[in-house]
Amino acid sequence: MTDGPETPPPSTVAIGVISAATAFLIWGAGPIYWKLLGDVPALEILMHRIVWSFIFLAPLVLIRCRQELISTLQDRFSLIMLGGSTLMVALNWVIYIWAVTHDQVLQASLGYFICPLVNVLLGVIFLRERLRRVQMMAVVLAAMGVFYLTIHFGHVPWVALSLAISFGLYGLIRKTIATGALVGLTVETLLLFIPAVVYLFYLDRIGAGFFWRDGWRVSMILIGTILPTAPPLLLFTFGARRLNLSTVGILQYIMPSSAFMLAVFLYQEPFERAQLFTFITIWIALVIFSIDSVATGQRIAREDL
Repeated sequence: MTDGPETPPPSTVAIGVISAATAFLIWGAGPIYWKLLGDVPALEILMHRIVWSFIFLAPLVLIRCRQELISTLQDRFSLIMLGGSTLMVALNWVIYIWAVTHDQVLQASLGYFICPLVNVLLGVIFLRERLRRVQMMAVVLAAMGVFYLTIHFGHVPWVALSLAISFGLYGLIRKTIATGALVGLTVETLLLFIPAVVYLFYLDRIGAGFFWRDGWRVSMILIGTILPTAPPLLLFTFGARRLNLSTVGILQYIMPSSAFMLAVFLYQEPFERAQLFTFITIWIALVIFSIDSVATGQRIAREDL
């Protein structure tokens, strides 16, 4: 007989749920923040997000995770892989910001609904993971929804698919290295810090940048781009360590659900029957996938007892 996974105390689980749910709520409410920068190009916003996030994260990591940071910077493989994840997260951020500032919040939320299922496919393709029959059914159902939307509107929902694929690849790359979330994000922003600063100085030199040129309000909002970036990551990391993976997997749907509610009810983006059909198929697929994951996890836990 082997010892099963130790069940955390209820108080620890409650703190973990509150922390992780708060992180996903902040990420889900992100469109409210990015809409404040509607006149600023998405690439410029991305550069500010990188610069100010690194300035915020660097002292924090030096105080809490200095040895892990040094080890990561000395590991060539980790740096190469983090270089790849940096490109993926930067692509994901700039597409998401562009989508929000161009009234495409619905597509953005669809992308993050699809993301868990994209992760499954990437695991099959690159990690040779095997899909259970129920998981395959969920993936096919989600694919049918996206295909129907493509046929109805006559074009591929590239925002949703780009967000899902870039974030899925980001997660796949990060899974290959042992670097923690906080140190990983710090190194990723470090790798882009100098190019970001150079780009922002260039914009200022040619008079095209918005920082300190369009009033203090926009400048403060640009500096504040760390708010939807670093704090929710810290909350997520704190909460995830106190929860089962299946619980985290279910909680993550708070983010795209929140964005969906904002798009439909606050920003009143066009929501036609084709989009409703697609979202319903995605939600059903996610419910099927989540129930199967939880049931499988519980069965494995009982077998280990």
